[in-house]
Amino acid sequence: QVQVVESGGGLVQPGGSLRLSCVVSGNIFSINTWGWYRQAPGKERELVARMDIYGGIKYADSVKGRFTFSRDNAKKTAYLQMNSLEPEDTAVYTCNAILLRTGDPLHVTTDVWGQGTQVTVSS
Repeated sequence: QVQVVESGGGLVQPGGSLRLSCVVSGNIFSINTWGWYRQAPGKERELVARMDIYGGIKYADSVKGRFTFSRDNAKKTAYLQMNSLEPEDTAVYTCNAILLRTGDPLHVTTDVWGQGTQVTVSS
């Protein structure tokens, strides 16, 4: 069983910062890809940032220069540092991991999602 738990959301004023964390636990051999997604009310879910196994990162244009994606492989944890937050960043942020479970064939990956954490940017 693999679990994904996000934390760090909350209410912040425009221009403020938040740091989201995503911890993956369970029977894991390796994590190939990390991703942060968000969904605002009435909108489709969108990619915020994605990190591949080599550490390469893709950011959505709307967050470039403001958000920073990092990871701690030993802790199986990913972070999203969000600075200069804007009201348009208000959404539920969800963590995704594509991983190899211990004992599975190497060509078999598992796609897991957290339940999301609310980020509200408002004065």
